[in-house]
Amino acid sequence: AVTVYDKPASFFKETPLDLQHWLFMKLGGTYSPFRARSEPEDPATERSAFTERDAGSGLVTRLRERPALLISSTSWTEFEQLILDGHKLPSLVCVITGKGPLREYYSRLIQQKCFQRVQVCTPWLEAEDYPLLLGSADLGVCLHTSSSGLDLPMKVVDMFGCCLPVCAVNFKCLHELVKHEENGLVFEDSEELAAQLSALYFFADAFLKLP
Repeated sequence: AVTVYDKPASFFKETPLDLQHWLFMKLGGTYSPFRARSEPEDPATERSAFTERDAGSGLVTRLRERPALLISSTSWTEFEQLILDGHKLPSLVCVITGKGPLREYYSRLIQQKCFQRVQVCTPWLEAEDYPLLLGSADLGVCLHTSSSGLDLPMKVVDMFGCCLPVCAVNFKCLHELVKHEENGLVFEDSEELAAQLSALYFFADAFLKLP
């Protein structure tokens, strides 16, 4: 028997910066975490929470004072149910995509959290926007454990295609895909994930896509 592993589709790749800016501006029309925290000096300059386009040159740059963009996709089931406490986290915009039976239940739990430096957004993305957002993120988080404990999460394969560092919750066969401290980080609980996010954030040169 030969084991054959999934590979990401060709459209899962890093998103060019100008396309990232376009996407952030588009999503900002509906979701406030993507909107600029402050107004630019030049009112003709376009600014999102992460990027800005110079009015004169049209050049897009990343903002230095910006949150990290974390993305996780979920089917909102009892197998993906980890909720973090915001007081232990750095400045983050957490985008949780997908739909499923417990989406409203978990959304209510998230709303009850008193986050200070964390904004949570749960959009339903257009099919063509999901790979663009994945390729614009700083970090991917996977909470997939699977009902059988045997199937590997395709969402991590897609994150790897976008060159994202990945934090993934541990389960029976995860080691076949995510190798701790080689191509990602593996955690057991919310405390360990919070510590990993903080460590990655403060080692920004290995985490954030800075200018």
